[in-house]
Amino acid sequence: MKDKRIGLIGTGIMGMPMASNLIRAGYAVSVFNRTRERAEPLIREGATLCASPKAVAESTDVVITIVSDSPDVEEVYGGSQGVCMGVQPKGLCIDMSTIAPDVSRAVAERLRERGCAFLDAPVSGGKNGAVAGELSIMVGGDEIDVLRAEPIFDVLGKSTVHCGPIGHGQLAKLCNQILCGLNLLAVSEAMVFARGVGLDQSVMQRAVSTGAAGSWAMDHLGSRMIARDFEPMFMIDLQQKDLRIALAAARDGGVPVPGTALVNQLLAANQAHGEGREGTQAMVKTLERLGGST
Repeated sequence: MKDKRIGLIGTGIMGMPMASNLIRAGYAVSVFNRTRERAEPLIREGATLCASPKAVAESTDVVITIVSDSPDVEEVYGGSQGVCMGVQPKGLCIDMSTIAPDVSRAVAERLRERGCAFLDAPVSGGKNGAVAGELSIMVGGDEIDVLRAEPIFDVLGKSTVHCGPIGHGQLAKLCNQILCGLNLLAVSEAMVFARGVGLDQSVMQRAVSTGAAGSWAMDHLGSRMIARDFEPMFMIDLQQKDLRIALAAARDGGVPVPGTALVNQLLAANQAHGEGREGTQAMVKTLERLGGST
């Protein structure tokens, strides 16, 4: 697939390094971002800047989108200058955003009417995973289209799992976010407990990290909590968006998710303190405030 032209829409925290990795892998990459300045580093790397999502679709064989939320995806695909207005017959669109599964299905249907295939392929791994090309990719769609996309996924990630039909990539990602949220709470609570009972947090982290309580969250988010580093690996506002989607899907499916609801409420307290653009590790501050220590 090296001779294929790839379009990437959304050059933010995740999209920027993803596009850069595709350029370095030898693909001809066209990009669009609502804020032009955020795409300029990619232009210097050799990407072509397009004026609209429609223009991206008109000039490429494969279109990748990675934007913030369901309404953004709907606009990127269905707007008057959207991908659906310029998509190529027998083309392929891959949405790597985290959105509502029903929106993925609706976008897929609109593209199908235009002879274009679609995959929903949300990712996990954050900015560091995107930079390293080591994302975990959860894919929904037809197997033949997943096979078409494999060379691209191999550039962007270290693991690709075909989860089922359209929408099932998003469902797997919601499971991922439920797990991440509850792991975040566990690490935050352990950090606050250690501090409250007089145990050095760094000692606690070293003691538990190699045992059954070890986790990515303890290693990466725990270290940032100890250092009071709240720069985002993944922003609270975005985590909250994902949890809202998960809670809505759980409600529609009649599935109890009490832990997810609690994490949502605790992060809402961060947002109430103006911390929505901080990293999710800032949850530790909410627990500290509940205990009267900051």
